[in-house]
Amino acid sequence: MQTQNFDELTLPRDELGLVRLARNSARPKTIEETGLSRELLVDIIAKHFLDRGTMSLAELSEATALSGVIVERLLDFMRAEALTEVRPKPGDSSCLHYALTDRGRSTALDAMLRSGYLGPAPVPVSQYADVVRAQSIHKHTVSREAMHRSFHDTVIDQSLLDRLGSSVNSGRAIFLYGDAGTGKTYVSQRLTRLFPGPVLVPHAIAVGNQVVQVFDPLIHKPVDIDLERDAHRLGRGHDRRFVACDRPSVITAGELTADMLEVTYEPSARLYEAPMQMRANNGIFIIDDLGRQRIEPEKLFNRWIVPLEERVDYLHLKSGRHFSVPFDVVLIFSTNIHPLELADEAFLRRIGYKIQFTPMSPDAYAQIWQDTCVDMEVGFDPHLLQYVINELHGRNHVPLLPCHPRDLIGMAVDHALYVHDERFIDGDTMRWAWNNYFVSLRDAS
Repeated sequence: MQTQNFDELTLPRDELGLVRLARNSARPKTIEETGLSRELLVDIIAKHFLDRGTMSLAELSEATALSGVIVERLLDFMRAEALTEVRPKPGDSSCLHYALTDRGRSTALDAMLRSGYLGPAPVPVSQYADVVRAQSIHKHTVSREAMHRSFHDTVIDQSLLDRLGSSVNSGRAIFLYGDAGTGKTYVSQRLTRLFPGPVLVPHAIAVGNQVVQVFDPLIHKPVDIDLERDAHRLGRGHDRRFVACDRPSVITAGELTADMLEVTYEPSARLYEAPMQMRANNGIFIIDDLGRQRIEPEKLFNRWIVPLEERVDYLHLKSGRHFSVPFDVVLIFSTNIHPLELADEAFLRRIGYKIQFTPMSPDAYAQIWQDTCVDMEVGFDPHLLQYVINELHGRNHVPLLPCHPRDLIGMAVDHALYVHDERFIDGDTMRWAWNNYFVSLRDAS
């Protein structure tokens, strides 16, 4: 790709990142450069007409994320085929407006029956694969310094951080296990701090003439950067079929089913949607509460063996057409069930790192307690803390978990506000919180 006297080595790191994004998403100048068939592009434009009625070339360019030159060529073809016509728009004579003819309306309805996707033009699956590989999360090596810096505001055992950092560099699946409340999910979600972004996510991909929606606003968070600036320095505009987003962090728990790991088809909307791991590409994919899903753990593990070994995921459409995409995620399994209760040792060896999260030391617990007091605007009383650790936790044989300070202090403050209309914690409010937080076996008798 032409760089036009552009020297990457002279740029600051942040600016260089924008340039590389722009290079990975150069705007196509011709229909051929989109990688899509004219038939598919005409269907997309026809559906936009069907949805909005009369549209200008600029409006079509915005809706399809294609350049005005490409849209104009497609409109010329559609006019020649008697699918569209120039139609004046009341109150706006500044530019030409187009609309479907009766024949064009029939074409658009047929297109909607084939696919309900209505949005920007997709990118071909081969181009999507190239972009995912170019911005792979596994291209970044995590150093010990970066790991500790990213968790400087987190109370966590340093040796645990070192094990996590090494596991992230491995490219293999990571198995986190330990009691509920030991911080497995919290820590794994924050691992995205270690990987520089943003990354490019397409609105949709095309597998032949079938469109699969990829962009998910619940997962993909667009970032406010000016790709156009650096893209033009490379001689091409930014391909707006891609959205610059933070690296995704996808978490799924007991709701996970086998179907969610495959391309899904919604018959009523006639719409294909990408599976969870594909939406997580270039980011982190966390399967939480492993063992609670409606899919057996062994079947779930088996689903990942080939993608983890080959870094390629093999998918198929309802029509039976098969295709492959990169499998580029940091895959994390998290569970409070012992690993050997989920799979045998021979099978677990293929998964990768197994890292146990354990209860905290009293000193670490005390640090979280003090931080929580500051956050919740209540005074810190070291004697109350010792009472909680020695009397409440100790006498009841409850391990010290990082979730307890925030939960207990929060409930104690709730009670103090209700009874006294004040924010404070003491022995009475803390005992009340303890008795309402924990379930005792005696309560069931």
